[in-house]
Amino acid sequence: MLWIKAFHIVFIASWFAGLFYLPRIFVNMAQESDPAVLKTLAGMARRLYRFMTILAVPAVLLGLWLYIQYGIGRGPGNGWMHAKLFFVLLIIGYHHGCGVLLRKFEQGANRRSHVFYRWFNEIPVLMLVAVTVLVVVKPF
Repeated sequence: MLWIKAFHIVFIASWFAGLFYLPRIFVNMAQESDPAVLKTLAGMARRLYRFMTILAVPAVLLGLWLYIQYGIGRGPGNGWMHAKLFFVLLIIGYHHGCGVLLRKFEQGANRRSHVFYRWFNEIPVLMLVAVTVLVVVKPF
């Protein structure tokens, strides 16, 4: 079980590195007007998004394995796990939202400013803090 847990943490950390960096690329894309630079940034963003998706799959599957096979977070007194799973769904939704925003950039349809993307970039930090506190502290 400890090997599963260790790899779950590694994949989560790697996935979140992408969730932190991709919106920073969006900030640069929203500020850029040179088509050649935009094309380069879009290519970087596309490759990062694909790699993030590859990392997200084992992160989620290993988490499910821990939950189903080992019963981590199941049973009475584990309300923290329900809250954590809610945040996991939000994180998956955020990941998907990044893909939607990336497609808008690629189609030249972005209408949001770099300020929006700077705020958008803070969302995964808040979700990571929430999940970490729930898993470590288990407040309910």
